[in-house]
Amino acid sequence: MEKRIEWDRMKIKTRIAITGRPGVGKTTLIERVLERISLCTGGMVTKEIRKCGHRIGFSVINIATGQQGVLADQHSGKGPKVGKYWVNLTDLEEVGIAAIQHAIREKELVVIDEIAPMELCSPAFVPVIEAALASSKSLLISTHARANHPLVHCIRQELELFRIKLGNRDTLAQVIAQALDPSINQCIHPADGRHTKRIQQVPLQD
Repeated sequence: MEKRIEWDRMKIKTRIAITGRPGVGKTTLIERVLERISLCTGGMVTKEIRKCGHRIGFSVINIATGQQGVLADQHSGKGPKVGKYWVNLTDLEEVGIAAIQHAIREKELVVIDEIAPMELCSPAFVPVIEAALASSKSLLISTHARANHPLVHCIRQELELFRIKLGNRDTLAQVIAQALDPSINQCIHPADGRHTKRIQQVPLQD
């Protein structure tokens, strides 16, 4: 993608990207951020589908409505294949992409979890991410650590980037929540009273 996303700098709000290896807790971090903020939020998150302790697929969830669909599974035999999973383009587009589109129109904060090979299988996914970037809305976007797509490179360059690790997930939740929602005026975790502080970002090594 050679073109650079043009943003209205006069209207732009807080825009944050998080990245990390699979299974490190990107979705958990996003959920903890959303618990702390008062912004009207929409968009999509993805979660593992497990059976008898084994991961058998992934779900896609509309944050605003709770509507769920199957993003990918091991047994359908339909749609593009990423690793051992078959991607359900219908649910991705009717649940996930539709949720992002609605959030761009109606919400203060647009959440996109995540930009990764499965989601990128849909030809409608990149345009909706570009629309989010071109909007004036606050953004919280997660990206796959090894994703090598021009859109991901653009997001890493243009958004405030945090790398999540198991050791910093709880601290980052408070840091990101405060960045997104200025009404949070205390650096105290509501559950245990721990004080947190903004940590220096670690540059991502591609």
